[in-house]
Amino acid sequence: MRRLLLSNDDGVHAPGLRALHDALLPHARLRVVAPDRDKSGASNSLTLSRPLALSSLDNGFYSVDGTPADCVYLGVNGVWDERPDLVISGINHGGNLGDDVLYSGTVAAAMEGRNLGMAAIAMSLVGSHHFETAGRVAASLVGAADQLSLPPRSLLNVNVPDLPWSEIQGFRVTRLGYRGPAARPLEVRDPRGRLRYWIAAVGENADDGPDTDFAAVEAGFVSITPLQTDLTRHAARDDVQGWLDALT
Repeated sequence: MRRLLLSNDDGVHAPGLRALHDALLPHARLRVVAPDRDKSGASNSLTLSRPLALSSLDNGFYSVDGTPADCVYLGVNGVWDERPDLVISGINHGGNLGDDVLYSGTVAAAMEGRNLGMAAIAMSLVGSHHFETAGRVAASLVGAADQLSLPPRSLLNVNVPDLPWSEIQGFRVTRLGYRGPAARPLEVRDPRGRLRYWIAAVGENADDGPDTDFAAVEAGFVSITPLQTDLTRHAARDDVQGWLDALT
């Protein structure tokens, strides 16, 4: 039976993580290692300034006082002898579409698994109600994971519309869209009158063309976007080289 490592960024008590666990339990041996609190937006950060605590919970899950990437690092390289076959992160409470992947702890947990040599999937529900639907999608993908061959250092970013299973239109392979700039931060005063700032909501869609993850979810399709960890803009290398040559 396949060995799966489950993690997330919403925290070990999040309903999406429980839904993912329950959906996959009949299909695999599961290990759950997740942050002890909400770490949304943590991206790929690792905790390097202090040691980490790994705690066993009554439900068999493990919590870590660190980031999603910390959790996967420990889940793969920690106290257990067996390495997982696949890392699945989620089910995130809210979508991870377009530029969201740069900040997402959900995607980062999957990326850490991929960096450690595991196949990896990031799962997000674009809403907050139909976690069972996203769980069924995850079970479908895990059941076919052996037939998928991805290039090294790549992973799948999956976004599920917040719909009942019967209303899902199918699956689409997509590319990332992108958003416009975020709004200005919101200024607030703390109880002592000191000025503080809330990070504002994400920007409006700037590229939601028909082949994007935004468009697929809007049309009721599960969006599956292959991601890579190589951020090099290869097409621009000659331009940069020409610019440098002109400086000398």
